[in-house]
Amino acid sequence: MNNAIGIFDSGLGGLTVLRELQASMPYVHFVYVADSKYAPYGNKDCKTVLQRSLCIAETLTQTHQIKALVVACNTATAAAVFQLRDILDIPVIGMEPALKPAVEQSKSGIVGILATENTLQSDKFSNLLDAHQHQARILTQPCAGLVEAIEQGELHSRKTKDLLASYVLPLMDEGVDTLVLGCTHYPWFEPMVRELVGNDIAIISTGKAVAKQVQKQINGKVNGGQGQTMFYTTGDAEQVSTLASQLLQSNIVFQSFSPQHSEP
Repeated sequence: MNNAIGIFDSGLGGLTVLRELQASMPYVHFVYVADSKYAPYGNKDCKTVLQRSLCIAETLTQTHQIKALVVACNTATAAAVFQLRDILDIPVIGMEPALKPAVEQSKSGIVGILATENTLQSDKFSNLLDAHQHQARILTQPCAGLVEAIEQGELHSRKTKDLLASYVLPLMDEGVDTLVLGCTHYPWFEPMVRELVGNDIAIISTGKAVAKQVQKQINGKVNGGQGQTMFYTTGDAEQVSTLASQLLQSNIVFQSFSPQHSEP
C-alpha cells in the first residue's frame, strides 16, 4: 500500500498506538508490522533490536513507499530511532514514556513508571529521567513477563493478574498518584490496573500524544476518503490474527511479512 504511514512493534502492543492514529486520522492508510518472531524486544540486546528495526523500516520504505514511520515500541525507539532518522528521508516518530505530563499532573509529587528493562536501562530514558527527576520523585518498575502475556493470549489469566499486581501495588504503597504505562503493550492492561489502584490514580499512556505528533509531521499529506490498514507479521499469521482480533474486538487478518534482508 503506497502513501501509507508505516507502524511497527515487536508484536501487538503497537496496536494501541494504531487505534489512536486511526481515530484521529480516519482518512489515512496504515501498514502495521508485528515482528512477532522476535517478540518481545524488551529482553533482546540493543544490537538485535536495531537490526530488526532497520530491516523492517527498509522493507516498508521500499515495498510500500510509506510517507512516515511510527516506531510504536519504546524499546525499539531507544535502540534505533536516531539511526532511522539519519537514514530515512521521511518523518520518523518514536515513543517515550509520558513522564513530562505525569510529573505535571501529579499532586503528591510521586510518579510511577511501568516499562521494560531495556527501556529503563536505555540512554534515551536516562536523559528523560534526568530532565524531570528534580520535579518529582520518580519510581521505575521493570515489568518482566507482561509483554509475553499479551503475545501469548494470556491477558486475563490469573497468573497475569497476579504478576501485574506484584508490579503495581508496591508503587501504590510508596504514595504514587500517577502511573505511566511506559510500553505500548501496557494499555491493554489499563482496565486491570484501574481495578488495582481505584479511580483516584491517574493512568497515562502515549498513544494520543503520538497521534498528534504524527498529524503535525505529515503536514496535511493525506489520502482523502476512508483510510485502509494492512497488517503483517513475521510470526504465525493465523495465530497473530486471532490474538489481534480478540484485542481489538474486530476481525483482523495478518499476512506474512518478508523483510528485504536475511534474518540476523
